[in-house]
Amino acid sequence: MRIILTFSVFIYCSFAAVAQSGSISGQVSSEGKPLPAVNLILQGTSLTVKTDSTGNYVFSKLASGTYKVQASAVGFRKMLKSLVLKEGEQVQLNFDLSNLQQDLNEVVVTGTLKEVKRLESPVPVEVYTPAFFRKNPTPSIFEALQNVNGVRPQLNCNICNTGDIHINGLEGPYTMILIDGMPIVSSLSSVYGLSGIPNSLVEQIEIVKGPASSLYGSEAVGGLINIITKKPQNAALFSADIFATSYQELNTDLGFKFKAGKNIDVLTGLNYFKYGNPVDHNHDNFTDVTLQDRISVFQKWNFKRKQDRIFTLGGRYVYEDRWGGEMQWNKSYRGGDQVYGESIYTNRWEVIGNYQLPVAEKLFLAFSYNEHNQDSRYGTTSYIAEQKIGFAQLTWDKQIGKHDLLFGAAMRYTYYGDNTPATTGMNQDLKKNTWLPGIFVQDELTLAPKHKLLAGFRYDYNSVHGNIFTPRFAYKWSINENNILRLNAGTGFRVVNIFTEDHAALTGAREVKVTHELKPEKTYNINLNFLKKMYAENGTFFGIETSAFYTYFNNRIIGDFDSNPDEIVYDNLDGYAVSKGFSANMDLSLHNGLKIIFGGTYQDVATYEHGVKKQQILTEKFSGNWAVSYKIRPLKLSVDYTGNIYSPMRLPLLSDSDPRKEYSPTWSIQNIQLSFAGFKNIEVYGGIKNLLNWTPNRGNPFIIARANDPFDKHPEVDNPYNLTFDPTYVYGPNQNIRGFLGFRLTIK
Repeated sequence: MRIILTFSVFIYCSFAAVAQSGSISGQVSSEGKPLPAVNLILQGTSLTVKTDSTGNYVFSKLASGTYKVQASAVGFRKMLKSLVLKEGEQVQLNFDLSNLQQDLNEVVVTGTLKEVKRLESPVPVEVYTPAFFRKNPTPSIFEALQNVNGVRPQLNCNICNTGDIHINGLEGPYTMILIDGMPIVSSLSSVYGLSGIPNSLVEQIEIVKGPASSLYGSEAVGGLINIITKKPQNAALFSADIFATSYQELNTDLGFKFKAGKNIDVLTGLNYFKYGNPVDHNHDNFTDVTLQDRISVFQKWNFKRKQDRIFTLGGRYVYEDRWGGEMQWNKSYRGGDQVYGESIYTNRWEVIGNYQLPVAEKLFLAFSYNEHNQDSRYGTTSYIAEQKIGFAQLTWDKQIGKHDLLFGAAMRYTYYGDNTPATTGMNQDLKKNTWLPGIFVQDELTLAPKHKLLAGFRYDYNSVHGNIFTPRFAYKWSINENNILRLNAGTGFRVVNIFTEDHAALTGAREVKVTHELKPEKTYNINLNFLKKMYAENGTFFGIETSAFYTYFNNRIIGDFDSNPDEIVYDNLDGYAVSKGFSANMDLSLHNGLKIIFGGTYQDVATYEHGVKKQQILTEKFSGNWAVSYKIRPLKLSVDYTGNIYSPMRLPLLSDSDPRKEYSPTWSIQNIQLSFAGFKNIEVYGGIKNLLNWTPNRGNPFIIARANDPFDKHPEVDNPYNLTFDPTYVYGPNQNIRGFLGFRLTIK
């Protein structure tokens, strides 16, 4: 009897113990995707588990008590969570490592012309992924850059809506645009090049602010925008991103890949944008938004070679037909003086490549060639231009002890011709072939584990302007892994090419004049950058990056709009110019799915001539950008609120009697988007752009001067201010509030 009683008690206690044991289980994910093979440790015990292929894990048969669970994975910082487990309780404990991904360890190439982790680069490089730009979908990279701090797409024409990219207040000709490191887009076609790159092919966009002429040569004065395309082997099998707006804009972006043999991967991208709905909400009988019909095709070939040597080859073709003008205009009026219109035909093709030589040393031959043809009519004024650019560069990457050396030799050929005063008279040499051979050397020296020094020097010989020298210096101090200080200094240069598709020079009644032989510009720059990161154990991340910059210009080429309202006079400044300021980027990510990105830039861009300081036209003192995102994970729904704000900028008036405001108001464009990812392989998104319904005609009697007489045939009729036709008073987009709806399909 005693034996039976003892056995019964043992069985009861065993069942009670089982009944009272608890468990901790859950899923580990990042950016909404489950993470397999993540290590989870129950601190204070010897228990360790890994997540399965669906990101799930479980700790079972746990007694009641307080536990700390740590999740760790390659490429992520560790995350620790605490909980109290009651008797018999099954607790669900999920980990979202999105905020702890080592995103600052991305590989970048733009700052030093070689692959390096972003945190290790002595040159500060900003990196933006497609996920950042999807917060506010746009039909082109040109428009997408409005969300980047210190970078502003500037519209230069109220009617045809073409423009350029400003970096820290410096205009488009001072910014070099590259695709995969190749300088295929120059001042002639910065806006057209950025408008024709299929977004489906973009891996990331790298931005360097400040002169980089010691590596990239002419035009890399204000900064660099390097568009890195995807590697074919890493791209999706097929992708589509299609959206439309209530303005009846349609943007289609397609990407697909295939194999052309055993060792060849091919990636193809297609972008088509169509807007053919003329609107005139401000009732001046001119189109508010330029009508466009654009197609771009890009193809990239990747060849597998022995010892994983690199060989890629890419090509792109862009065609665009855009026009704006009086609402009754059609192509039969092109170039005539009956109905005013601005019509631009653009044809552009380019080839780029990178080939690693079959030798033991790391020798790379990069090359590109492009041709750009433009046929434009601005009323009765024609602008017919052709530009050809060939580029080849051989680099040798060599490691010797603590010295990481880069040697290079480059050759750049440019032909530019147009039918404007830019290439006639004293500047007719600019119409001929221009050769720009150069050599450069760069040494990145590791002084100590926390200290790096970079020194570079470039020599170029321009067939028109002669010898050009551009040294460079950079220093990086890694105080610790979360605090980094960088100091960069150097020079930049820009050869003469005023590029008179400056629309103020081609529209209205102003006459273009070039009074002296133009000399090349030269700049001296210094930039101080500080990066700080802070991580919390619960997954919260806070990062801030600040920069102070100063650029001094000699021989600055400017257009004088003020001396004579009937003329634009291009000349080298009889004095100097300065661009200086301060910028800050802040990134806050909370473990509950809220993410805030904010950037602000204060800049002072001015010319100094005969003791008089003058603020640069169409340049704001302060700008800000933000993106607030929140993920509602149970509903698979994301909310994105984006926007920008700009302080007043000086605008081009025709005379003292011009009733339009001399300075723009403070203005802001704000947008909101909802994205749903609950379907397999499909994401649906939609929202509203320009929530404040802001347009630049607010507070002004008119935007286009003499819109009722665009050919100035009747200057004495209804002209109380004695003005001539002028559409150059523009500083922001003229589109009202509008909705958009689209979807993304990805097949891997």
